[in-house]
Amino acid sequence: MEELKVIQSLAALAQPLRLRVFRALVVAGPEGLTPGALVEAMEVPATSLSFHLKELTNSGLITQERNGRNLVYRAAFDQMDALLGFLTENCCAGAPCAVDDRTKSCKSQGATS
Repeated sequence: MEELKVIQSLAALAQPLRLRVFRALVVAGPEGLTPGALVEAMEVPATSLSFHLKELTNSGLITQERNGRNLVYRAAFDQMDALLGFLTENCCAGAPCAVDDRTKSCKSQGATS
């Protein structure tokens, strides 16, 4: 993933409502959600939501598809995975990592706590 795209993605998520919308779309999975469902779930005006959906779409983190008369928004899981991969690419200085189930943090295998 290019550094500029990483910066755009992180900037898009660096706003509370956009982060909540993105997380809701991740939970919704491949079915996605309509703007109406998001307005109801987020309890925000449609005009405000529209602005934030545009920002998330421009960042590549979500997609938009017309389904009949409705728009459906979905998390772009490939972009999310690429972003996470970029952020963790050099985790543990290149050593194999294990996730500590108690803290969900990355720790180098063989390291002592």
